[in-house]
Amino acid sequence: MKILDRYIIRQFLVSFVFGLLAFIAIFIIIDMMEKLDDFIDAKAPTQIIFDYYIAFIPEIVKLMIPVAVLLAALFVTGRLSSQNELAAIKASGISLYRTMAPFMVMAFFICCISIYLNGWLVPYANQKKFYIERTHLNRSVNISDRYNILFQEGPRRIVSIHYYDTQQRVAHQVSIQDFDEADPTILRHRYDAQQMKWQAQNANSKDGSWILQFGNRRDFGDTTQSFSSFTELPIGKLSITPTDIEQKQHTPDEMDVKELNTFIADQQLAGQDVARWKVEYHFKFAFPFASVIMILFGVPFASSRPRTGAALGFGIATAVTFIYLVFMKASQVFGYNGDLNPIFTAWLANGIFLIAGIVNLFRVQK
Repeated sequence: MKILDRYIIRQFLVSFVFGLLAFIAIFIIIDMMEKLDDFIDAKAPTQIIFDYYIAFIPEIVKLMIPVAVLLAALFVTGRLSSQNELAAIKASGISLYRTMAPFMVMAFFICCISIYLNGWLVPYANQKKFYIERTHLNRSVNISDRYNILFQEGPRRIVSIHYYDTQQRVAHQVSIQDFDEADPTILRHRYDAQQMKWQAQNANSKDGSWILQFGNRRDFGDTTQSFSSFTELPIGKLSITPTDIEQKQHTPDEMDVKELNTFIADQQLAGQDVARWKVEYHFKFAFPFASVIMILFGVPFASSRPRTGAALGFGIATAVTFIYLVFMKASQVFGYNGDLNPIFTAWLANGIFLIAGIVNLFRVQK
């Protein structure tokens, strides 16, 4: 690596980190102004508020990485140009393409980090963030994910849960229906309980069994039926564990790439429309590449305008990113409705801006 490359990379990293930290601070301050009253009304402890914004940081970083990359490219190139360093580089026989090499290397490196951030770290942080919103701010990201959980247990049993408490690992208002083995349309047994509690055998949550509490049992024969009450009734093992239920409560924003892929497959088997979730899945990979595209805008623009100052650079970065997000959101609407292929939808904004960036690069003096 040449001295020039190390010099540009060092300047780029400093500007990138500074811009990213500035955006994080701005986001947190604005969000805190909006939610602080809610935290106070909910009497949330200071530690909870601190944990909430720590969990919020990965989401902010994910969104602001392309802006910080563009801002860093504008600042560094503008500084090189205003101090005549870029002119000296060109005079020595080094083209603008070669000067862009360290920018592109760093952009690809940041892109790889962003893919991991977008696909795995952000969903994990969102789980913590959404949990605090649900428990302390009385907000539910998707109310149907916490209520009315329904699943089939084998070919002859259906389990219905009205509400599941993730902290206590207790299901409330549970109904279990067992159907005849020979004729699955005939109901043979029904259990209705106020609660269903998980009794773990050891630290591994997968080893244990369910116990119904405070309920009734009905048995239906061909000509007779019986009724009995119980305080506790071991129901034994079900195919679903507390961990499975908790995962089913997660929204796609709380799922990593593998979990979201499994969720999409399950929804397809259930006959649900999965166009929206396929777009979100491919978007986890498409959005990080915006960092690479932003280099094609920032470096050529700043190299042709040596007087690009901090205020103008910030304005350009904000405008380009805003236009990019508008294109991205507009294409997502068509993808959500199933009008466009999910892969095409996720990468459409990148494709348009990549072409615009290449055109922008060819227009400047090399």
